[in-house]
Amino acid sequence: MRIWRALKSAGVGILRDGAYVLPQNPAHQAIFDKQAQQARALSGSAYIFNHSSDSKTVDDDDIRTLFDRTSEYASWNERVATFNNRFRKMDEPAARREEALLRRDLDAIVNIDFFGGRHKTDYIRAMQDLSSRLNQHFSPHEPTGASGEIEIRKKSEFRKRIWATRANLWVDRVASAWLIKRHIDAGAKFLSLAKPAACPADAVGFDFDGAAFSHIDRLVTFEVLVESFQLHSDIALSRTGEMVHYLDVGGISVAESAGFLALISGAKNRSTDDDIFARLAYGLLDNLYAAYSAPSATKSGPITPTALTSKGTRYRLKMRFHSVSH
Repeated sequence: MRIWRALKSAGVGILRDGAYVLPQNPAHQAIFDKQAQQARALSGSAYIFNHSSDSKTVDDDDIRTLFDRTSEYASWNERVATFNNRFRKMDEPAARREEALLRRDLDAIVNIDFFGGRHKTDYIRAMQDLSSRLNQHFSPHEPTGASGEIEIRKKSEFRKRIWATRANLWVDRVASAWLIKRHIDAGAKFLSLAKPAACPADAVGFDFDGAAFSHIDRLVTFEVLVESFQLHSDIALSRTGEMVHYLDVGGISVAESAGFLALISGAKNRSTDDDIFARLAYGLLDNLYAAYSAPSATKSGPITPTALTSKGTRYRLKMRFHSVSH
């Protein structure tokens, strides 16, 4: 059963009981090699054969039908339709958790849809549309993503500034505030805006249209800040940015995102205002940064158990969000 589950998660096509097929590439070769080794270690037998596309013994079209993911997509689409009908009655953390589950499950299908083509991109677009509807409902002033170059800034020009963002913090905004406080402006003070138009003239706005720092092209605000202040040499910040990007707008999945989303959703549920939520979220981000900074937390994989045993944060935070309405 262990071998079967591993093969199934890899998206194998089933030729018959005990005979499985995958498109030929190094990653799939490694999967078959590993499972063959396990079978032999259990006193079983396993054989791996290569099938050329110009072979006349097996019809390639017949093999491709083994990888038809229509039923998986249909089941996922039904869940999206159900969610569309009820998310407006849910609180934001619960809705975001379900959004993340739908995104994760779609990623799992897409990753094994080897011949999906345009059919596959339709569902990816459907996920993007769903995220857009959630943003419109829970964050009506969500940035649209301006086009243009990212301006390089100096930290020395942003000392003890007032920073302002939209109220009802969520992943990108609270992570950006953490980044500002920890790595850009240690003396920063923050304002929580009921509407972007309420941003004071002397405040540095972030994560709304027209703000000094917001989405640019495909980058979310956290990533724009990292690039603006030339912090990309910090691998831990870059990896945190990848996770924030995935949770905010989707894209390439990140192993730690599901666990982080569960924790930050719990923090949101425990919070009565942005100030409390920020303090709780900062602790989570401190721990994640420490884990990503550990020597064993390599760029190529998720956090390892060794990384999780690294020493805690070197920082302490004192921060308060003040509400500002128009």
